[in-house]
Amino acid sequence: MARVSTYLNFPRETEAAFLFYQQVFGTTFTMPIKRFRDIPAHPDQPPMAAADLDLVMHVELPILGGHLLMGTDAPESMGFKVIMGNNQYINLETDTRQQTEELFAALAEGGVVEMPLQDMFWGAYFGSLTDKFGLRWMFNCAL
Repeated sequence: MARVSTYLNFPRETEAAFLFYQQVFGTTFTMPIKRFRDIPAHPDQPPMAAADLDLVMHVELPILGGHLLMGTDAPESMGFKVIMGNNQYINLETDTRQQTEELFAALAEGGVVEMPLQDMFWGAYFGSLTDKFGLRWMFNCAL
């Protein structure tokens, strides 16, 4: 079955981010969080740094309308350099103004509101923000 998801990379804070999103959306992970320590050793690969063993290898969290957030830690010790971009949003098309306001308030906590929720000319209740982990969210609730 085809699906669309959003995959997020964090520099060592995936678990904190996903526990926050789990609280905001009130959903549960689709499977237990997978850790780098769960990767079987391979003779062609060097051993993993002890500090990286408990980092998140993979996590999945359903949010709204069957959409999944997926994520992983991407530590520099494994050759990654995470740069949070300003060209990515997760667009939430909510069902009610109340749901929009609740999710907006929860995700805005510790973050920065870019555009407060307001009625827009295209017939939606709209707003945008950057959460405390640097992810950008748009809210679009059809009136």
